[in-house]
Amino acid sequence: MKTMTDFSDLLRPDAVQTGVIATNKKAVFQHLATVASDLIGADPKLIADRLAAREKLGSTGFGGGVAIPHAKLEGLAQVTGVFARLAQPVDFQAVDDLPVDLVFMLLSPTDAGAVHLKALARVSRRLRDKAFLEKLRGGGSPDAVYALFTADEVRDAA
Repeated sequence: MKTMTDFSDLLRPDAVQTGVIATNKKAVFQHLATVASDLIGADPKLIADRLAAREKLGSTGFGGGVAIPHAKLEGLAQVTGVFARLAQPVDFQAVDDLPVDLVFMLLSPTDAGAVHLKALARVSRRLRDKAFLEKLRGGGSPDAVYALFTADEVRDAA
């Protein structure tokens, strides 16, 4: 059984990027969309447009340098994530006005109501953990960052 801290059902090793160069939110979306299009075979422009349309409803930057942009796409088989650690933080109009350097994008099938919300909640919970964020910011290679997302860090207090 997967634990709440294991993201291997949402994230593949090739969906984790570090040192991403982007000067603004739109460039971040374009980069994430390009990575996602390679994973799921969807049009990167469509993905970027969906992310931007969702963002117009309100910033997905939820504070602490973290954003979780998300969108729904037709023809998607399952919820798919892409994680990017930016080389330089960008303005995301986040709730705390801090620039964002950690971005976890979620794409969901159009009919994945509850599944989409559960995935968002899981990612959000994990990315509110300050110790985990420090590890993400300090993690070297994409493989090391992927390992952080998929490691089972829940230990018995015995």
